[in-house]
Amino acid sequence: MDLSVVIPVKNEQDNILPLLAEIHAALDGRYDYEVIYVDDGSDDATPRVLDEGRAQYPRLRVLRHAQSCGQSTAVRSGVKAARAAWIATLDGDGQNDPADIPNLLAVIQAPNCPPELKLIAGWRKNRRDTWLKRISSKIANAVRGNLLKDNTPDTGCGLKLFQRELFLDLPYFDHMHRFLPALVQRAGCQVRSVEVHQRHRERGVSKYGLHNRLWVGIVDLFGVGWLQRRAKRPVVREVQ
Repeated sequence: MDLSVVIPVKNEQDNILPLLAEIHAALDGRYDYEVIYVDDGSDDATPRVLDEGRAQYPRLRVLRHAQSCGQSTAVRSGVKAARAAWIATLDGDGQNDPADIPNLLAVIQAPNCPPELKLIAGWRKNRRDTWLKRISSKIANAVRGNLLKDNTPDTGCGLKLFQRELFLDLPYFDHMHRFLPALVQRAGCQVRSVEVHQRHRERGVSKYGLHNRLWVGIVDLFGVGWLQRRAKRPVVREVQ
């Protein structure tokens, strides 16, 4: 299998079927893939709509958290269940464009792709968000980049492509999805940013505001810095 597409959702009943249709339009006939939705304790019609999706799309698998555990935990649940060696993640709100996934895959499939490149991060260069989200993200990216030196202009984009094995070896904590580039670089691997599209949210309500998008990450930021300073990458060979 070429790819597992992992999508964490909570209360996104209106976005599920349209996004599934777009994913299949972008990938069908080009890749051997699966789609894994992780329902993070939704209390709307998301479970029912996902059941409808399974009936329409045989490639769809659904995992369900009994109670909400957050986006990072939902992503990790999906990655652990995935069958492919490479994972693409998408936000479930429809703002990421699945048509960008082949562009990210093309980077790792290129003949000159370095073996150390393990994460392709989407870069929403032209944001389609409210002014509050744009400002908070700009501040957060600037502070994070200055402290962690991860050379990634947009760590908050939900569209990413990464190696499953490496992801499961990274330190796990709540909100870790916001720091994947720094964590991947800490492991001695490379990260590349690729410009992707972002759309306006057409259905549903955003789960993030200034409080949980900016201020909550400050403690995590210093925690990741602590991990960076204590990283050890031994060169290991077996004695013959």
